[in-house]
Amino acid sequence: MRARMRGVHGGPVWWVLAALGLGLGFGVQGCTGGAAIEGDVPAPAPLPEPTLPSFQVLSYHDVRDDLEGDLDPDRFAVSTERLIEHIEWLLENGYTPVSVDDLLAAERGERVLPEGAILLTFDDGLRSVYTKVFPVLQLYRVPAVVAVVGSWQDAPAGWTLEYDGLGTITSDDIVSWDALREMQASGLVEVATHSWDMHRGVIGNPFGNEQPAAVTRIFSPESGSYESEEEYRARVRADLEQASRRIEEELGRAPRVVVWPYGEYSEVTEEIASELGMPISLGLRPGERGLDPAAPAGAGFAGVPRYVITGNLSVPDLSWFLRRSQSAVSPVRVVHVDLDYVYDEDPAQTERNLDVLLDRIQAIRPTTVYLQAFADPEGDGTAVELYFPNRHLPMRADLFNRVAWQLRTRVGVEVFAWMPLLAFELPDSARNDALSVKRWEGDRAVPSRPDYRRLSPWIPEARTIIHEIFEDLARGAAFDGILFHDDAYLNDSEDASAHPGEPGRLPDARTKTLALLDLTDEVAATVRRYRPAIRTARNLYARVVLEPHSEEWFAQNFELSLERYDQTAVMAMPYMEGARNPERWLDRLVDAVEAVPGGLEGTVFELQAVDWRRPAPIPGERLASWMERLERRGAIHFGYYPDDFIRGLPELEPVRRALSVERDPWARR
Repeated sequence: MRARMRGVHGGPVWWVLAALGLGLGFGVQGCTGGAAIEGDVPAPAPLPEPTLPSFQVLSYHDVRDDLEGDLDPDRFAVSTERLIEHIEWLLENGYTPVSVDDLLAAERGERVLPEGAILLTFDDGLRSVYTKVFPVLQLYRVPAVVAVVGSWQDAPAGWTLEYDGLGTITSDDIVSWDALREMQASGLVEVATHSWDMHRGVIGNPFGNEQPAAVTRIFSPESGSYESEEEYRARVRADLEQASRRIEEELGRAPRVVVWPYGEYSEVTEEIASELGMPISLGLRPGERGLDPAAPAGAGFAGVPRYVITGNLSVPDLSWFLRRSQSAVSPVRVVHVDLDYVYDEDPAQTERNLDVLLDRIQAIRPTTVYLQAFADPEGDGTAVELYFPNRHLPMRADLFNRVAWQLRTRVGVEVFAWMPLLAFELPDSARNDALSVKRWEGDRAVPSRPDYRRLSPWIPEARTIIHEIFEDLARGAAFDGILFHDDAYLNDSEDASAHPGEPGRLPDARTKTLALLDLTDEVAATVRRYRPAIRTARNLYARVVLEPHSEEWFAQNFELSLERYDQTAVMAMPYMEGARNPERWLDRLVDAVEAVPGGLEGTVFELQAVDWRRPAPIPGERLASWMERLERRGAIHFGYYPDDFIRGLPELEPVRRALSVERDPWARR
């Protein structure tokens, strides 16, 4: 969005609560086959293609019999009675509890997982896992995984801990090594590590936000610097080594399972755990995991998703969670936010601006915020500075981590990092010219800048820079997805950089389209090394949807975007497109999207909240009427850009009415 209207410019948190409001996609494994019919001979009934073995995992914490219902401070506790109800319902409704041995044998091809395979896990190593849970496991002969925090197990007499939801706990509240030995000897309990001392927050940015220790580069207020990559890796390795060693010393067998604190992990932590003999790791995001017999050993067990049991969950709600169909598409509602509106040279004003943003997003209740991670004070869409530490561009302020963290944990929305793919302006102008997208002027290839100043996807050095920028983003901040900016295009006179020394030669449109798609895939893979669960979205021009032949001018293709990205954010901006009748134009756009298989399910219609031609804000009632019209026409996902939260535009009430979606993941659908 090149034309933009500019506005004026703690302590520990319970990460799991935020995680429960994020990433609520549930997988159901399976596929179907088909058969051709020739002549008059009836074709035999098609055989179903074999489905991959799959299993689900439930995550429990404390088990207590003094719960106060919805008022209980520990949202993660269940009663013994409710635990028994869960197990009886599972056993009576086609679910088969499995063990770690079962999973590993199935992956090796030595055993087939039963239908409805399910693994029970109990986190934190609280004493109730022995006094309340173990008798139930024995009664029903059900296996389970018990994850312990090593430093809690070895805590000296008099040790106390502020445990989220329970207040202060002591060493008496932690299961003993003797109890763990007894449970392991029964053959029903697999003891896993929940880390040695990473079940805590560490300072993750200059603002003092405490973030999960396993995936956060610690910020030192004293030195004003972050932990290096080498220091970070050494810290994680030392922690897991100590945790594994103590379990082996006490129980005679090193752990085979690591349960990541707060469900946070990365490929880096996975590599370390695997090297230390832990082929299974458990995360927290809900879902089902299939086993791929063709994958390398252990590949099927990285960050296995789990359903977290909260609120003393009833059996009907447990049933809904486990049986929710993949075809149930949850609406996405987006507010697209400029971080430039939050930033101010006065840090106190920045904090006030952030408070205004958080209050407004809390009031609107979207599902998702597309949050700018690059600085663009001129509003031309090119990144000249970034809002995170990085190797290539100046940092305007170390702000993206802070704002994304507050939005995710305090408001409970998903945050997509809004970033250019190509439009980075390097400080060295000569280097920038050399690495840029180019067009031919006679026999000379010159930088092509009809609007954005872009790096060429065909120049290896430029690609390396792009990858390293995104890698730095992923290392330093927690977020749920990436929105690739609308700079990811190439017009019909670009990119001469693909054929240097061959005057007049250019790639064809489809080659350019695929080059951009492939680059976004590669960048996403780089980000997933540090943020494995991220999803992808990409801004697309509406003209590409309405006139597919315009791929020739943009190197964008709607159908291919639907295949490659979790969300295709179509710029449904009638005034920007010069539409005389915005309502009819939106109708045409929805019809064109619906005509493509999967179009409505994969498209976010991104409306404009400003008429940049005039310029003037679009009244909130008009914007809300567009949203309601989209929904009546069949659109599932929509949002708007920009949100001027400083001036309260668009007006709150009509936007909230049209945009809000209930976010309680436990509410019955």
